[in-house]
Amino acid sequence: MPIQVVNNAMLMCSFGTSPSNLVVVPVGRPVCNSQPAANIQDFAPMVNITPFGMCSSIANPQVAAATSAAMGVLTPQPCIPATSAPWVPGGVTMVAQQPTLDSTCTCNCMWAGMITISDPGSTTQVP
Repeated sequence: MPIQVVNNAMLMCSFGTSPSNLVVVPVGRPVCNSQPAANIQDFAPMVNITPFGMCSSIANPQVAAATSAAMGVLTPQPCIPATSAPWVPGGVTMVAQQPTLDSTCTCNCMWAGMITISDPGSTTQVP
């Protein structure tokens, strides 16, 4: 069974160099393992999803420009998450009137990265 994701869960991006933490704004959220529970709407860049170190996606304009300037040598640049859609698929239970964010959900970055949950921050199973 999937695990409920909570504030401070550890995230990873397929093009990032280091993990990131999920930030859940605690307003109107139930508490799970002493942390606010997350839902699929917790995808706002720089609010809910913090940077993943350096980005190595050539789809990222900053990486593309730096790589071009380095005569084709891949040149990672600082990550600035660019998420624009909710986490998918979402759980069947509801948190703050939205489907719960569980450990099987993913979120896509506009620069081709896939964000996954490496540590949900809780041990509570959800259906």
